[in-house]
Amino acid sequence: MITTCLRLASMVFLLTAATLANAETLLIHAGELLSVPGERPKSRQTIVVEGERIVDVVDGYAEPSAYGNDARVIDLSDRFVLPGLMDMHVHLQGELGPRNEKERLKMSSQLMQMRSAHFAMKTLLAGFTTVRDVGSSGEEMYALRDAINKAWIDGPRIIAAGGVGITGGHADISGVKPELMELWTDDSICDGPYDCRRATRNAIKYGADLIKITSTGGVLTDRATGTGQQMEMDELREVVQAAARMGRKVASHAHEEDGIIAALEAGVASIEHGTYTGPRAIKLFKETGAYLVPTLLAGKTVGAMAVEADFMSDAVKEKAIRVGRDMAGNFAKAHAAGVNVAYGTDSGVSPHGTNAEEALLMVEAGMTEMEVLVAATINAADLIDMSDSIGTIEDGKFADIIAVDRSPLDDIAELLEVGFVMKGGKVYKD
Repeated sequence: MITTCLRLASMVFLLTAATLANAETLLIHAGELLSVPGERPKSRQTIVVEGERIVDVVDGYAEPSAYGNDARVIDLSDRFVLPGLMDMHVHLQGELGPRNEKERLKMSSQLMQMRSAHFAMKTLLAGFTTVRDVGSSGEEMYALRDAINKAWIDGPRIIAAGGVGITGGHADISGVKPELMELWTDDSICDGPYDCRRATRNAIKYGADLIKITSTGGVLTDRATGTGQQMEMDELREVVQAAARMGRKVASHAHEEDGIIAALEAGVASIEHGTYTGPRAIKLFKETGAYLVPTLLAGKTVGAMAVEADFMSDAVKEKAIRVGRDMAGNFAKAHAAGVNVAYGTDSGVSPHGTNAEEALLMVEAGMTEMEVLVAATINAADLIDMSDSIGTIEDGKFADIIAVDRSPLDDIAELLEVGFVMKGGKVYKD
């Protein structure tokens, strides 16, 4: 038995060594390179990639002969090159529209999974190489995450949340008859601190990378229950503590300031939306270092749909119009006050693949182009505890690299047309 195990271990070692030895060396010639957002870009740079990782960044255009017979050049000498972007708030399993109720009834979980993979690829091809999915059916999203990590299918790197919400709150089922509410109520719905502790542990048991809570009401909940605080302080604290015990962060959906403050006091890592962030919440943001994930694109999308579409109920329309009207102005105040910002769109409310439109709205709200790029790379990597692996183009990090025709520091709209996408050393778009 011992001999067999040693032979197997030896085979694995040899196969791994052979794979590393045969990894193709790629030399990316970058006309202009923003290797570390927040610093000045450099001209005429070469990024050296072996396998999944960056192994060097050198001045000038390196010759392939210096790296062996198998080295290959990717010529981006006429483009602006930067790290892969990250979206910290997506919902890959769906997309808001008039067919949602019919799809909920008729679409199988298997077909939904196929559609999720489709949406994931749209996101990757838009230049977003890492996303945080914060509101999907857990087991299916964990499977999609794992399949991508195993390279069985293609898609962005997924950090997948497990949801915890309260009875009748934003995370609970709404807008259907009682029999379906009973059938579709998830185990993640809880009441009271100890039940919410159970729900948190359960989500982690099945594979959650983080916990997503809903401290306030939400726009798309089909009840006239407002957007103020709904989870109680003891429930919030218990979720955060239970998650922390198992090494997980907590993100909180929150619109009104009372719910933002409660979630920050409980110790969440990020506030999603933060529509009515005011002076008291700003003070707490700065004291705790928590991130605001603004999702301005979602606010714009639901506000427009409430006026133009006829599939929303009156309860949803009222909230959509109000939140859509107020979100950008309050975000501008939070940013001006120095709140940490991580990029997030709420894609799934807005169409998948349009994630870069958030960048335009952030600039309109007062951020500089460089600040937007930092939010979508360095800050996002910090929020998901992956700064050692992604967020910049440096030695040892994953080769998550995109390119556009001209500098987004001059015009952020360049991000709408990403022409080159590499994730983990594999080219998906050129």
